Amino acid sequence: MENTYSADTTASQPETKAPRAKLEDIMAAMDVVDTLRHREGMVERELDADSRRERLLQRLRDMYTEQGLDVPDHILEEGIKALDEDRFKYYPTKKNFSTLLAHIYVSRKKWGIPLAVVLLAISVLYGGNYFLNERPQQLAIAALPTSLQQTYTEIKALAKQPVIAEQAQELQSSAAAALQNNKPVVAQSLLDQMEGMLAQLRVNYKIRIVSRPGEQSGVWRIPDVNTNARNYYLIVEAIDARNKVLTLPVMSEESGKRSNVDKWGIRVDMRTFNAVAADKRDDGIIQGNIVGEKPAGYLLPRYNIAIKDGGTITQW
Repeated sequence: MENTYSADTTASQPETKAPRAKLEDIMAAMDVVDTLRHREGMVERELDADSRRERLLQRLRDMYTEQGLDVPDHILEEGIKALDEDRFKYYPTKKNFSTLLAHIYVSRKKWGIPLAVVLLAISVLYGGNYFLNERPQQLAIAALPTSLQQTYTEIKALAKQPVIAEQAQELQSSAAAALQNNKPVVAQSLLDQMEGMLAQLRVNYKIRIVSRPGEQSGVWRIPDVNTNARNYYLIVEAIDARNKVLTLPVMSEESGKRSNVDKWGIRVDMRTFNAVAADKRDDGIIQGNIVGEKPAGYLLPRYNIAIKDGGTITQW
């Protein structure tokens, strides 16, 4: 009689899974592989033929026995097999952008602090430059239209001559055009001229010939273009209502430069120069020492003596 019961019983039994390798066995196999790798000569001699595999296995047994270690044969076999298959062998990761980033991140302690210091220094320099230079310039440019209009309005209110207001309006129009053409430096220069006009319009002073001990009241020069001629100058100063000497911008006809001075020379004819010289020689005092006045609302002074071409000098 056919025994079907035995076959059915076998089929109904659950499938047996292969047991997982124990951690101790894996570690032991790794040790075997490491031993074989450090003894490459032995591996080359013993693995060059299948007949020598058993001898390699025996040598491994003897080696571990000498060390007082009891390593089962299946572990030794697993180690030899793992060496054959290059298991437990380290393969360096190929260099690419990802590995570069990883190395940079790992070494961050070396470059992180210096980089942070550099970035902080750059931030401080940039911030300082912005708040000390760029930001004030931006604010000044933004305020230019208002400043131009305000300065023109004040000039127009103070000016005693229509031509002064016309000059100021021309400067304002030129400055506005410069701003439209993105030329703030030009606009600022024109505003400076307008502010200079306004300052001149506000002041009120008299022009007095300098007549103090040790100081010259007049000088003469021989011009370079005509060595046979002489230019005569009276040395003068501006005084306000409290008799205080003022500092004013004066253009030198010799150098073409404008300087802020408290004394300057005005060119006169020889007759006027000699008359003042005679007045001073008489008793050391110039009686008619007030030679002009600049009222508020005017740009130029009015002289009560004969001046020549409005020429002035700032050095003698």
